[in-house]
Amino acid sequence: MGSIPAGIWVIASGVIIYGLYVGADIFAPLALAVFLWLVIEGFARMLQERFTKLPRWLAQLGAVLVILGATTAVIVIFIDGLNEFAKNAGAYETRINEVIVGVYKTFNINTVAPPDLSSMLFNMQNTKFVQPIIDSVQGLASSFVLIMIYIAFLFLAERNWPTKLDFIFPESKAREQAREVGHQVRKSMEQYLWVQTVISVIITIITYINLLILGLDNALFWAFIVFFLNYIPTIGSIVAAFLPGLFALAQPDWPSYMPADATLNAVIVLACVSIWQFAIGNFVQPRMMGESLNLSALVVLVSLAVWGAIWGIPGMFLSAPLTVLLMILFAQIPGVHWIAILLSADGKPIKLKTQQIAETEQIAEN
Repeated sequence: MGSIPAGIWVIASGVIIYGLYVGADIFAPLALAVFLWLVIEGFARMLQERFTKLPRWLAQLGAVLVILGATTAVIVIFIDGLNEFAKNAGAYETRINEVIVGVYKTFNINTVAPPDLSSMLFNMQNTKFVQPIIDSVQGLASSFVLIMIYIAFLFLAERNWPTKLDFIFPESKAREQAREVGHQVRKSMEQYLWVQTVISVIITIITYINLLILGLDNALFWAFIVFFLNYIPTIGSIVAAFLPGLFALAQPDWPSYMPADATLNAVIVLACVSIWQFAIGNFVQPRMMGESLNLSALVVLVSLAVWGAIWGIPGMFLSAPLTVLLMILFAQIPGVHWIAILLSADGKPIKLKTQQIAETEQIAEN
């Protein structure tokens, strides 16, 4: 690649990234809608495979109703959890203030008086740090209706895609390659989302049982927090393990069979949640994931930071599948094939059948 093409590529990348950042309110909900649509379509196809006489529209309707039902159930659980926290807010605040005083005494921090929870949370510095997270969550919630509208129009536009593809690629070879790229992207995204959902459900159920046995307040709420955080690569599972443990420090009352020391209880909660995250994430998930996420660990972290900076929390959730999408697309373009190699974990990005056939014919000619 010459210096001029490289320069053009850098400029184009900067313009695209800036456009995605400026248009986050439009593109982030659209990306979420596409991935939710893929989940619905995958579930609808599964219904049709099991019930062969089921019409496609009825399978899609069933899948939509299941997704809406699950979404409603999750919203109800979160609202109930927040209400439960609000009822016991005074007791939690008192316990946290006691922990802060204990920390100051343990480390012999000389000060007039240890700060309380309110002064720590609502000072200017911490507010500036937390506010972007709160704004991102509020923005995601407010975009829910827009996401639903996008999904509806995706279903309406689906039937015309084959015809549009024929017009865009009049040559049969190019059209076949475009269809294969689309099929591979769809297959990789669906497999990633399906495996990630199954893994998150398994971890959530085990976490809920563990937290229920240990006696942590609002165990169902924390289990669902763990479920959603597991969609964020690497960092999500770490945060998911630490949050219930940190909350355990603030819990004032525990069952009689648990130790009297709240710090020891927090360590037990952290250990119980972490061991399942580690075991399933390192032994079960790689076997189920297969080649759908052929990304190096460094690329996963960098993509998490980049997409998070561009789109906030939605970007973090979508960072891995979006990077896989880019890797598949780059692998088909000779000028940027090297980027796909750098993104892949084994240096072998996915090759399409048409690409493999072309390479075989070239070798035969030589």
